[in-house]
Amino acid sequence: MIAYIKGIVTYIHDDSVIMDVQGVGYEIMCANPFVFQTLLNQETLIYTYHHVREDAQVLYGFKHQDEKSLFTKLLQVSGIGPKGALAILGSVNVGDFVAAVEREDDKFLTSFPGVGKKTARQVILDLKGKLTTMLSLEAQPEITETSKTASSNQEMQEAQEALKTLGYSDREIKAIMPKLQNEAIENTDEIIRKALGLLVKN
Repeated sequence: MIAYIKGIVTYIHDDSVIMDVQGVGYEIMCANPFVFQTLLNQETLIYTYHHVREDAQVLYGFKHQDEKSLFTKLLQVSGIGPKGALAILGSVNVGDFVAAVEREDDKFLTSFPGVGKKTARQVILDLKGKLTTMLSLEAQPEITETSKTASSNQEMQEAQEALKTLGYSDREIKAIMPKLQNEAIENTDEIIRKALGLLVKN
């Protein structure tokens, strides 16, 4: 199993990054490759999960160990595969997701692509009480923000759909997502205004 890869980030694509390790280029699938934008042409470490199938071997990459841990836990849930787990990680931070599972928030969990009520209940059944111990100290405080987590993910998705309607591509929207998620924005309209400002700068 390949636990991590340390090398030079040479290319960033819509769904992956390419890392050069002593002349060998590794393609690593990521939830949001653009989180590595500031590290382009620099040496960095990406935590990886090596997924092996009969017809393919795929490397999935994560900026933080917490994200990798959640990814591996999600793969244990019936009905969630690597693509589904990656889609979840691309839409939420780890602390918010863990908080939603602990409070059995079906509405929050079904807001993710491909997660229906049945899968959401399975996530809660399989993972409740098993996720908090894997969080790093920097992620722990976010669990207490239960008043914000129920709506933040939905509002972010609504804003993304609105931006698509305005003609922006998935690539353009993904490129600004890390900055948006770091902002203390509490409603959809404000997210859209901030996003448009960032898109104009790009």
